[in-house]
Amino acid sequence: MEIVALAGGIGAGKFLRGLVRAAPEARITAVVNTGDDVVMHGLHVSPDLDSVTYWLGDAFDRERGWGRRDETFRATEELRAFGAPDAWFGLGDLDLATHLFRTPLLAAGVPLSEVTARVAARFGIVAALVPMTDDPVTTRISVVEGGIETELHFQEYWVARRARDEVKSFRFEGVEASRPAPGVLSAIAGADALVICPSNPVVSVGPILAVPGVREAVAARRDRVVGVSPIVGGAPLAGMADKLMPVAGLEVSALGAARAYADLLAAWVVDDEDAPLVDSIEGALGVRTAATDTIMRDDDTSEALAHFALGMLGA
Repeated sequence: MEIVALAGGIGAGKFLRGLVRAAPEARITAVVNTGDDVVMHGLHVSPDLDSVTYWLGDAFDRERGWGRRDETFRATEELRAFGAPDAWFGLGDLDLATHLFRTPLLAAGVPLSEVTARVAARFGIVAALVPMTDDPVTTRISVVEGGIETELHFQEYWVARRARDEVKSFRFEGVEASRPAPGVLSAIAGADALVICPSNPVVSVGPILAVPGVREAVAARRDRVVGVSPIVGGAPLAGMADKLMPVAGLEVSALGAARAYADLLAAWVVDDEDAPLVDSIEGALGVRTAATDTIMRDDDTSEALAHFALGMLGA
């Protein structure tokens, strides 16, 4: 069985950890958002790729909610003491090793997809982790500050400014010129199941679908596509989807999240709390919808959710 997952952020990492348990014999390819990638202290950081890697490699810090377990931050603390301009971005000492490994390889011309495969191998990950593209794509957020519109890198908006600004618009710089990473389109074309992870539909999955050819490839396999809502009871479980979905013309609800993929879905999974919306989602979008527990408290609940999502496709 071939499974492709479109993934970005912590929700995707949790879900993928359940997916590999739910389908241990399947060949799983995770196509991961790179619109969040940023250069910090001269190092190439791939937050979503790293988050998914640490989750699947059983190295994620579940208590803190980001980064690696048993992490220390002595290097970042020292950089702050120096007044380094990028020290607002918290890179752990173990995490730094990933970026120190990645950056010179990229500078030498090794594609991000190849570097990602090497990093995944170090963590013993069997699933294929693939960036959405080897080309540079950057999510940029236009905000209003003191009555003046300013454009920020996504990480400045989210980490440095804690998503406090009023958002006017967003864009994926460079996406028009990008190409899907090697293997992305063929994996989608050959998938028995395509899963859209419970990730922010605007800035986690949106950049993946904006890479030329990807949305069309997924749409061509619509009968094999299931998505899991990242919105529960009218709010995201984590992140800033509630700040960005209205800018994209989407209401902050399980129905609004489904509308982001209305041309792609055969099935949609919502939380039990949103069971009253099932009929309206099916009526509005013509998408088979069902409710279950989508709160991934641990590996067992993540696995149960993955089983349920695959079951929506008869997989």
